[in-house]
Amino acid sequence: MKQLSGDLKEEQQYFNKIFCPERTFDIVERPLAIGGRKAVMYSINGFTDEDRIQKIVQFYCGIKSADMPADVENFYQGYTPYGDTQMEKDTEKLMTACLAGMTILLVDGYVQGLIFDCRDYPSRGVQEPEKDKVQRGARDGFSETIVVNTALIRRRIRDPRLRMELYQVGTSSRTDVAILYMEGGPGEDLLKRIRERIENVEVSSLTMSQESLAECIYQESWLNPLPKFRYSERPDTTAASILENNVVVLVDNSPAAMILPSSIFDIVEEIDDYYFPPVTGTYIRLSRALISLLSLFLTPVYLLLMSYANQLPKALEFLIPAEAVHVPFLLQCLILELCIDGLRLASVNTPNMMSTPLSVIAGIVLGDFAVRSGWFNAEIMLYMAFVTVATYSQSSFEVGYAVKFMRIFLLIVTSFFKIPGFIIGTLLIIIMTVRNKTIAGTSYLYPVIPFHWKKLKDRLIRRRLPHSYK
Repeated sequence: MKQLSGDLKEEQQYFNKIFCPERTFDIVERPLAIGGRKAVMYSINGFTDEDRIQKIVQFYCGIKSADMPADVENFYQGYTPYGDTQMEKDTEKLMTACLAGMTILLVDGYVQGLIFDCRDYPSRGVQEPEKDKVQRGARDGFSETIVVNTALIRRRIRDPRLRMELYQVGTSSRTDVAILYMEGGPGEDLLKRIRERIENVEVSSLTMSQESLAECIYQESWLNPLPKFRYSERPDTTAASILENNVVVLVDNSPAAMILPSSIFDIVEEIDDYYFPPVTGTYIRLSRALISLLSLFLTPVYLLLMSYANQLPKALEFLIPAEAVHVPFLLQCLILELCIDGLRLASVNTPNMMSTPLSVIAGIVLGDFAVRSGWFNAEIMLYMAFVTVATYSQSSFEVGYAVKFMRIFLLIVTSFFKIPGFIIGTLLIIIMTVRNKTIAGTSYLYPVIPFHWKKLKDRLIRRRLPHSYK
């Protein structure tokens, strides 16, 4: 760990060897004179507010030699025109601060450098996120700048107990990672576990931001498709989670907050449940849960019924397809599952001007023409259309894909083993869900397992928010 020596020439050579400003155009090296002493300033072009830097330089250029302090402490206390400034003598920390967008100042004869936080990152606005839209409520959302995101949360929680711990992860990227929580809220065991896992992450860079960090701090088996974390791009949802004694992890360059720990009830909960009156919120919550269950069991149950089509009661004979079945029901379902994912991927990569024509063509090809060709039955198309729409009733992509994988598994075992396969497949899905654990090691199905009636009632029924009158 190299320390500053006070010899500006030596220090300038050291930093120039690391930064290579002559070959790295965005690193700005600015020599200047402050009170008769030589100095140099390093910054990243595009990361700093030029107006603030200009005012700092103008102030320092106006200092006379007779007024120049002999030691850096007096210089820092009496000649620091900018508020967010700190002293540092470790060259590694000075280099990291500069690469993070701060401006560092080295003065000849001073054994500590100054770090000015004049960052002005390029970022988009805080408009409402596309995925987490609400029918009523706040319309702001997180951006890719961690400082903006923490400010949006601080705006909603004006409590001195709110803690924001900052870490840097990645030997190359040194990505800023913040842990947010309420002092005295979450258990110390959970905080200790999260801190240790973030501090001990050994990775070159967080290329995929939050997902890269999630895979590093959750070392357990990933074969279970159920999501281990809850993500939100909404500051109101994140602030509410912090006040409920959860821990939030923010990663720079990512517009999503990671909320820990997260059970299945936390992940499927949405902010719209609370922006409407209790009766409406309860209806929305229960409808979403029912639709998710239907999307899981609808096609497997239909496939099971068609396996015993000759034994169906007269009241259910309308379920039997009117047209002849040319392709087995299982193959129809699997092909449609794949086609739907293909259309979803195509819609992501389709230019906006072509999205409407593509939707029309896809609707015609996979609708009328697909049935007429004899590949698919109208009934299967209907049920798969419902399943597709039901997938978007959840805001979590991870939950949607987890339900999809479980549905495909249930379809396969039901097709081969009929009623025993359906029962065994359902039991395996239940066991897989029960055995899943949160990052805190608690039950994924709490308050169902372990059972807690009052908590479960709060999860199912939207009640009035607690309040009191003076």
